[in-house]
Amino acid sequence: MEMFFAIAFLCVVFLLSALILLFFGVLYSEMTNSEIPPGVSHANKLHFIHGANIGIAILGKILENISLCQQVNFTRYCRERLLVQKKPVPPELHIKDLLFSDVPVRVYLPTAPNAAKRRGLVFFHGGGWMFGSLDSYDHICRYIAIHSETVVVSVAYRLSPEHRYPVQLDDCQAATLHFLKVAEADYGVDPIKVALGGDSAGGNLAAALCYRAAKEGARPQPCAQILIYPLLQMADFHLPSYQQNKMVPMLFRGRTIFYCLQYLNGDMTLNEEMLNSDHVPVEHKLRYRKWLGHENLPSECKARGFSLRVASSHDEEVYDLLKQALEPELSPLLAPDDVVRKLPPAFILTCEYDVLRDDGILFKKRLEDLGVPVTWHHINDGFHGILNFFDGGRLNFPSGKRAIDHVVEFLRTL
Repeated sequence: MEMFFAIAFLCVVFLLSALILLFFGVLYSEMTNSEIPPGVSHANKLHFIHGANIGIAILGKILENISLCQQVNFTRYCRERLLVQKKPVPPELHIKDLLFSDVPVRVYLPTAPNAAKRRGLVFFHGGGWMFGSLDSYDHICRYIAIHSETVVVSVAYRLSPEHRYPVQLDDCQAATLHFLKVAEADYGVDPIKVALGGDSAGGNLAAALCYRAAKEGARPQPCAQILIYPLLQMADFHLPSYQQNKMVPMLFRGRTIFYCLQYLNGDMTLNEEMLNSDHVPVEHKLRYRKWLGHENLPSECKARGFSLRVASSHDEEVYDLLKQALEPELSPLLAPDDVVRKLPPAFILTCEYDVLRDDGILFKKRLEDLGVPVTWHHINDGFHGILNFFDGGRLNFPSGKRAIDHVVEFLRTL
């Protein structure tokens, strides 16, 4: 019997040792494969944040492989419970958790008296349509509401992989329409001064919802679209910014495609085909060139180098599986001119060390070419996700504070 327990103990020790070695081995590999350019300020902080996120993901995968929990749920739990610090409600705000047409929202209402009707912002959080919540974006929405004196509605749309497109967009539309109906009576907000905004995947949802509203001729129209390092097209993942920043935290090129596929249909076997644009017919590639061509980018965007790709044949079967990715409600940058002309004025914020940099800059040019006013700010030392790191503490970045202050300044002009 003693021999049995000794062998069992050794097996457990061996298994735990193997798991620890696997964890640190994969973590080391992921960290060494990442690239933080010299232009990123406070690179050590970004290394630490990236390492923490990778560690959580790896541990979640190990737990999933031994059938203890799903990786996505473990990652969400860690981000929400371990990384989010709840703070008391400041006297400058009333904060309420409500349901708008069955969609959970959090409303931030400034307490300061206001003689005129207030402006409003419906905000859609980022996180690749898979992560993010009311709590993880609470500090951002509080800051915006207080400093811009704007009523902010943060929307908790349903997430992938449990829910696919267009559920997320429909949730955002339902919450927005509900708010517009009650904005004036319940919150003193002028319905014609309500903007839509979001960061990353949330920026995609804001732009897509503005497209939907313009196409349908909705009334009232959003007064502005606030797009913070948004993903705006799923046709070309070889733009200069995708090549230059493909391994820069917090968003790798491969991870971007992963999020897109999870949003669409969850078929990860199409990863390589989407990367190679096999889902885009040649005639589409030639047509999109006028919007996505590198000649539409300023010379600074090409200074770090890139390689040109020649339009080649596509895979008809892959196109059938992924053709939704080319629709304007998923790729607003590819919307037809007659609808783009009707879009509201835009605020676009981009970061130099972000795979999505060129999406925002190319959309800026499209809008301006068609007469839509654009306010553009570029964070030269910024990276994807910088908005989340602005509010003090050891992990804050000055560029994050600049980014959120640009949003506040724009809102105050509406």
